[in-house]
Amino acid sequence: MLNRRIRGAVAVALCAVAIGALSACESAPDGGTPQGKASTGPAVVAPGKPGEPARRISPAEASRLLPDDKPNAADFSYAQMMIVHHRQALTMTALAPQRAASAQVKKLADRITAAQKPEIDAMEGWLKNNGGPREQGGHDHHTMPGMATEAQLAELRKAKGAAFDELFLKLMITHHEGAVTMAAEVLGQGNNVLVEEMANDVIAQQTSEINRMRSM
Repeated sequence: MLNRRIRGAVAVALCAVAIGALSACESAPDGGTPQGKASTGPAVVAPGKPGEPARRISPAEASRLLPDDKPNAADFSYAQMMIVHHRQALTMTALAPQRAASAQVKKLADRITAAQKPEIDAMEGWLKNNGGPREQGGHDHHTMPGMATEAQLAELRKAKGAAFDELFLKLMITHHEGAVTMAAEVLGQGNNVLVEEMANDVIAQQTSEINRMRSM
């Protein structure tokens, strides 16, 4: 994961120097003809390796140096499966206002809803921007880590008061642990920077909520 963070930093640095250099080429300081249109030489200053000086390269060469973060199968699988995973969490949180006894449980359910709805939107937007869903090659949503069974959901729908609170926390802790597992897996197997950022957000937020639920 460290290498991927370095890769992202290098990409940002190269983009920054490319934009700066190209902007400088577009206009001449004395108001004359833009230099970029007349110049065919290198336009980008690229940082050198440790101990080596920076060098000037062409925009085309700079673009080739940018890391490839094209989504792979793991990225698509994660986004598609996590959407389903989050939707089940929302199914459970929707029961809390009418069935929970604890104000803490109700507030927790509200926080989970407020966090996971935008995450679903973000993942659906990512899929749309990258060509839509992909075949998942044998993945079964029912076997995703942390997913509650239909029997468990039916039990939760029937529960009320303290019994609901206890079962809700039990199922949601397991559900969050599954989401963290899935996010950790895509960090090791995926290739897309945006998916990596979404996965890191899931790990940070849901780990915090797991600790909160265990203390309730």
